[in-house]
Amino acid sequence: MQTIDLVINNGKVLNVFSKKFEKENLFINQGKIIDEPKNNYKAIKSIDAKGQYLVPGFIDSHVHIESSLVTPSELGKVIVPMGVTSVVTDPHEIANVEGTNGIKYMIKDAEQSPLDVFVMLPSSVPATSFEHNGATLDAKSLRPLYKETSVIGLAEVMDYPAVHNRDKDMMTKINDAINNGYQVDGHGAGLSAEQLREYKEVGISTDHESTNINEMYDRLDVGMNIFLREGTVERDLQNTIQAVNKDNIDKFSFCTDDKFINTIVKEGSINFNIKLAIKYGISPEDAYVMASLNAAKAHKIKDLGALSPGYKADLVMVSNPAKVDVKQVIKNGQVMNEDNFKSTPIIFTKNTVHQSLKLEDLNLPLEEHKKCHVIGIQPNHIETDHLMLDVPVNNGNFKADLDNDVLKMVDVERHHNLGTFGIGLVHGFNIKHGAVATTVAHDSHNIVAVGTSDKAIYNAIQAITKVGGGIAVVDDNKELAVMPLPVAGLMSDKSWQAASEDLNSITDAFKQISDDIDFNPFITLSFLTLPVIPTIKLTDQGLYDFNQQQFIDVQSK
Repeated sequence: MQTIDLVINNGKVLNVFSKKFEKENLFINQGKIIDEPKNNYKAIKSIDAKGQYLVPGFIDSHVHIESSLVTPSELGKVIVPMGVTSVVTDPHEIANVEGTNGIKYMIKDAEQSPLDVFVMLPSSVPATSFEHNGATLDAKSLRPLYKETSVIGLAEVMDYPAVHNRDKDMMTKINDAINNGYQVDGHGAGLSAEQLREYKEVGISTDHESTNINEMYDRLDVGMNIFLREGTVERDLQNTIQAVNKDNIDKFSFCTDDKFINTIVKEGSINFNIKLAIKYGISPEDAYVMASLNAAKAHKIKDLGALSPGYKADLVMVSNPAKVDVKQVIKNGQVMNEDNFKSTPIIFTKNTVHQSLKLEDLNLPLEEHKKCHVIGIQPNHIETDHLMLDVPVNNGNFKADLDNDVLKMVDVERHHNLGTFGIGLVHGFNIKHGAVATTVAHDSHNIVAVGTSDKAIYNAIQAITKVGGGIAVVDDNKELAVMPLPVAGLMSDKSWQAASEDLNSITDAFKQISDDIDFNPFITLSFLTLPVIPTIKLTDQGLYDFNQQQFIDVQSK
């Protein structure tokens, strides 16, 4: 008599190949789904799944775990019970701060969790050649990391000029991944169809930066696999899902990219993407295939994404497929419960915040009666509008325009105490008295702050410096709330519950200093420093125009 670990009887199992639910039993042994034993068998454990639907574990095709503001092991405690059994992560946030040591920290902490954390090695650290970040990763420094069992490819290539010019180091990074049998992720924000073809020609096969239908079709035309994104501010799924049809659906899967832990707690992870897809017309069967098999195929992971013999026994039980109401999760053949999540974040001791900004540095000299270049926020998107506005000038310096919501924004280098900082103007935060500062500032992760006065901005910057990184909200006189992020200035070392409460506290504090807005102010602020996203952004060296690929003055000539 054969003994096996688990049998699940009477369930309706999703056949991801026929895209139909079929009534059958599942047999699981040593973490894998197996054929039905030919002889008598004894199951150590059995589950009666009558009335339940079984689907493969959900896969997040592209996520920056650091953006959740908790460590990998803490994130697993939240998303595995939601049905997310695997994520494909790009740790380029912590790599931009701590280089390979940061990547190794993420790998080691992730090993504490039942969540499968597949790592794509950061391709663009720094994101551009002119960035002042904490580390530089060339092909030579990445190569040893391919020995890590969790590493499965090269992460989003965001330096288009390096690809266009066939930069030697970038091409070596791409070819190293391909030669190891892995795939290369793209980052085609703002790229034309012709530029996307250049990406595909060098072996870049995926993209997650589509924000509208036309961009989706450009990517489909060059044969890319596309990750439909729904993050905290990257709310793109509603505007892109209409491109999916029966002929091209195998090209699509889901990702969250950047999502705060309190947003995940509130609405979900990939389970939320599935719900939205169904809401916008995708059948439940197709949506679950997109969330599993399609994601695995895009990343060349051969043993995930199906409930068939030889595949990992990662599965989710739901009672109503259309509602994605997760009842039970099985990971590697083990029923998930609280006993699987007893870890604590690995200690990170290094202080990564070093700056010596002075209050007087925050002056922004301007001439009267000249228009200024202003960053315009697009709510729930990471692209910006390039505005040309008249702004108030007092004694030769910019004065906050509270009536028209034009405020000062500052980016301060924090890795090597270089003393560099950039000052710009931004429209859209609706802050009325006070400031916000954070060490989460994509992708170089310097300090970024915005506020109504120089004093408030300075005090907010000092507040996060004092705690070794984090997010701070101040009014004109005092600190209202501070969320410490001591893990590289990016992540909390607390439990996910405590980190969520900290996020809720700074959100409440922001509401005290601002009028209502319909987007997350903190993650939005963090993306206003990313020069590889259109149209204008602020770095520690000044205002950068993506379309011109050059720095520009705040005030027009």
